[in-house]
Amino acid sequence: MTTADEFQLLRLVAADARNVATRLAIALGLTRQAASARLLKAVKAGLLERTGHGAGVRYALRTTSEVQHSYERAGLSEQRVWQSLLAPVVADLPENVRDVWHYGLTEMINNAVDHSGSPQVHVGLRRNALFTQAWVVDDGEGIFLRIQRALDLFDPREAILELAKGKFTTDPANHSGEGIFFSSKVFDVFDIRSGLAHFAHDDGKVDVLFERDAAAPGTTVFMQLANDSPRTTREVFDKFAAPEEYTFAKTLVPVRLAQHEGEKLVSRSQAKRLTMRFERFQTVVLDFTAVAEIGQAFADEVFRVFQNAHPGTTLVPVNMAPGVKAMVSRARAG
Repeated sequence: MTTADEFQLLRLVAADARNVATRLAIALGLTRQAASARLLKAVKAGLLERTGHGAGVRYALRTTSEVQHSYERAGLSEQRVWQSLLAPVVADLPENVRDVWHYGLTEMINNAVDHSGSPQVHVGLRRNALFTQAWVVDDGEGIFLRIQRALDLFDPREAILELAKGKFTTDPANHSGEGIFFSSKVFDVFDIRSGLAHFAHDDGKVDVLFERDAAAPGTTVFMQLANDSPRTTREVFDKFAAPEEYTFAKTLVPVRLAQHEGEKLVSRSQAKRLTMRFERFQTVVLDFTAVAEIGQAFADEVFRVFQNAHPGTTLVPVNMAPGVKAMVSRARAG
């Protein structure tokens, strides 16, 4: 069992491979000699790898388990993949952590099976003493292009905004559209890469949309979770459920995902793109982190026109810069 001090050591290594002994000594109030002894012990225990000499010494988290396999997609059962390949690797982790992995991996494998059209689905999981990472890859059309086509969007990047809202699926008869939304919230890191777009969710940080240098076929979903994470699937589901109900009634939308590189949020068409499908929720929390300003027409369309047309949906703006807050107040007063 890894102790609290060992987790501190591992986190220091994960943050920076250099000067670990010095930083560990400061963090734990040890002498540098005692800190070096702890590092040596972790290396001997197989938790860390050490390279270099003297001032060039570097430490890295050592992979303790890794599995990966490619499956024929047709007829593939996500539960079979979980039980035969993945569950044994995380079997000794806390129950809440195992539950997160069970939920997230089976959801992402099922998405690839039902939606990708890929000949194969590739699944892998890698674990070290601090965290576990997993990936689900297909060679199909690509998730963003598929959503763009289904919703007749102008740009595949707009598909990322729809995924972030939740309650969207290209197969409503068989899917609720909740899998990617909730999976992105239960993991510490959740990335989707497809075509030229890369959506990155890092818990506690602002969701980011990157432009990739070269288009890649298919879809890659990457997940990471600390082995000692206190998070539970229940608390994440409850956060977005209506009080005393079990419905997906609340969503959190990072507004910056509607703001493509070089753009400012000024037009009514941008606002309509943002608010599309908001009426499916009782509450929409609009996170304005990293949005410096918005235009009058944009604010009016969201906070007056949409709100008046859909009184059953409550819009809750948060993390607003002063200029954004003033424009929202103006629109609501109007």
